[in-house]
Amino acid sequence: MKHRPRAPEQDDLLRPRLVDMIDPRHELVKLAALIDWEVFEREWAGFFPSHKGRPATEPRLVAGLLYLQHAYRLSDEAVVARWVENPYYTSILRGRPSSSTGCPSIPHL
Repeated sequence: MKHRPRAPEQDDLLRPRLVDMIDPRHELVKLAALIDWEVFEREWAGFFPSHKGRPATEPRLVAGLLYLQHAYRLSDEAVVARWVENPYYTSILRGRPSSSTGCPSIPHL
């Protein structure tokens, strides 16, 4: 029997969505809703070009990592390590519900 792909909006019992794991009243969730992320997309897009090779880093991801690094006085390695284990960091950096909290691949940070 061939595997059928499931609809993207269908819930998966073993992989909860990020939006179901976090409290919408948390300070980082509120902050993420207040920030105009399109400004970063528009103004910073030219700083992260990708003409060949791996895809460009999203300006929102860079802005969010820099904010978290400054706000919590974290090193480059520490902010990335915390992003992997903290769903609130993921919520501010991704800005959309997700089932994964994978590690960013940002060699220049």
